[in-house]
Amino acid sequence: MTDEQVRSNETVVPMLHCVSPEETLAFWSALGFTVTYEQTKPYLYLAFRWSGFDLNYNGAPDGVDPSAERTGGCVVMVDAVAPYHATFSEAMRRAYGRVLVKGQPRMTRYRPGTSRFTVIDPSGNSITFIQRDEPAELEYGGSKRLHGLARALDNARILREFKNDDRAAFRALTLGLSRHGEAAPAVERAQVLAALIELADLLAERQRVPEWGARLRALPLTAEEREQVRLDVADPAVLAPWLPKAEA
Repeated sequence: MTDEQVRSNETVVPMLHCVSPEETLAFWSALGFTVTYEQTKPYLYLAFRWSGFDLNYNGAPDGVDPSAERTGGCVVMVDAVAPYHATFSEAMRRAYGRVLVKGQPRMTRYRPGTSRFTVIDPSGNSITFIQRDEPAELEYGGSKRLHGLARALDNARILREFKNDDRAAFRALTLGLSRHGEAAPAVERAQVLAALIELADLLAERQRVPEWGARLRALPLTAEEREQVRLDVADPAVLAPWLPKAEA
């Protein structure tokens, strides 16, 4: 008698659409993934493995536009996201000379306290790494416990980190600053201005950066507040002309 029954030890492997096998192979190999299967004829099938999970690809249907970034995707649940982001960042620096944060492929930012980030592959798939203890419910539009500019900041955080919508975050921050900037504490204004400067670089909206930078530089911030603002952006170097790091 065989011991055949359903057991709770299943393995699910994401099957993603691939538009460019060459670019897909190069990208995941650069990030340290092992190619476990590679076939392009008579049909496309690619398989990658890294740490404890697999990504598999087959050919994309006709009409798939990778630039729309609606090709497909998957979620990877992990205990802590920071080590994954740090590992991929270092791999990108080795392979490309920089962390890919614009265009395609790319990886979304990570800042302290963030509970997820996303890698967008050359075919427009989104592979999202999520911390297992992330809050189950999010208040889109900004937490109702917050008000004014603080709520706009929270709304932009949700749009960037959970919806991967930098453009919507940019609009939310611009509108929030216009409506609530005068009455908000200096540190909140600084956080919004810093976020706008960072987003302007990502979205090719640099024409207002000098104005925002001058406003940021003029704000009366304590040393602790200045450091808080610097840590709010993924790359503090973008703030260097306007918020230089204090000398030790």
